[in-house]
Amino acid sequence: MLFATNRTPKGSSRTRVNRKIAFDRQVTRPGTDMYFCERLGKDDYREIGSKAFFEYLKGLQRNTQVLLYIHGFNNNMEPDVFDRAEELQRLVNKGRSEHLALVVPLIWPCDDDPIVSVLDDYWDDQKAADFSANAFSRMLSKFDTWRKEEAAKPDPCMRRINVLAHSMGNRVLRNAIEYWGRNDHAGMVPLLFRNVFMVAADVVNHCLEPGRSGAMLPRATRNLVVYYASDDLAMPASKVANLKNRQLSKRLGMTGVEELSKVPRNVYEVDCDNFNNTFDMPKGHSYFGEIKQVTSPALLHMIDAMDGGRVQPAVRSHVLDNPFKKP
Repeated sequence: MLFATNRTPKGSSRTRVNRKIAFDRQVTRPGTDMYFCERLGKDDYREIGSKAFFEYLKGLQRNTQVLLYIHGFNNNMEPDVFDRAEELQRLVNKGRSEHLALVVPLIWPCDDDPIVSVLDDYWDDQKAADFSANAFSRMLSKFDTWRKEEAAKPDPCMRRINVLAHSMGNRVLRNAIEYWGRNDHAGMVPLLFRNVFMVAADVVNHCLEPGRSGAMLPRATRNLVVYYASDDLAMPASKVANLKNRQLSKRLGMTGVEELSKVPRNVYEVDCDNFNNTFDMPKGHSYFGEIKQVTSPALLHMIDAMDGGRVQPAVRSHVLDNPFKKP
C-alpha cells in the first residue's frame, strides 16, 4: 500500500529513496516535509520518494482512479489508518471491481497518548491538523507540477483523483487547499480532483461560502459532496471543545451546508441520519464501512460518483435510506 505522511521519521529527516523508514508514535509535531512511502507489512515501511510514488500511480490499469483517504482525530498509522484503508479498498472492490480505485492514505500526526482528557487530545490534534497545511500543500504542489510535466509527454497520465476526508481530516484538507491557493496561486486553485467527499466533517458549516476558510475547496474539484448526520455524537463534542477558542459554531458534519444557495453549484449534501448509528454504534461518526456484510449507503454513494463522474440523484440535497429498513 502506498501512503504519504508528514509524521516525523526516526533518524534522518532527509529523504533517501529505498531506505527503511520508521515513525515515532510519540512525536506528534507536524513536519513541513512529506514522505512518500510504501507499506510492506505492519510497521514495515520503505521510502520511495515522490517521483516513484507518482510513477506508480501512472502505471495503474488505464481506468483505475485514486482515492486519497485523509483520516480523522485520534487515529494512528498502526492499526487505525491502515486497517481502515484496507477495509475501504476491500469495500470499493466489492462495490464495483478491483480496478475502480486504489486507496492511498494521507497521514497526519495524531496524539498517541491514552485518552485522559478528550478535550486536551482534541486540541492537540486540531493544532496538528492546522500546522499540517504547509506540508500537505507542498504535496499538492508536487502533484500539480508532475501533472503539468506529464501533459507535455506523448503518453500523459490522465489519472482521476478523488479524496475521502473524514472528521478532522477535513480540516487538514481545507487548510491545505487554502494555504496552497493563497501562497502558490494568488488566491486561485486549479481543478485537481474528480470528487471530494467530506464525511462527518469537523469544520464549521459555513466554511465553503465565498470569503470563508474553505471557499477554494469547491474550485479544486468537479464534485464536492458533504455527508452529515444530526445525531453524530462526535459533532456536539467538537462544538463544545471549540468553546475553548470562543468559537460557537455548528459543524458541517452535523448540519450539512448552512445555506446551499451561498455555495457553488457543484457542492452537494447527503443526509446520513437514517443509518449512521447502525454502521457505527453508538457514536454514529464513522459510518462509511460495513456491517453484516452490507456496505454503508454513504460509501456506495461515493462509489457511484467515482464510477460515473456525477452525483446521483442529480439533486443538491439528498437523504439516504437505511438498508436494513423494513418495507
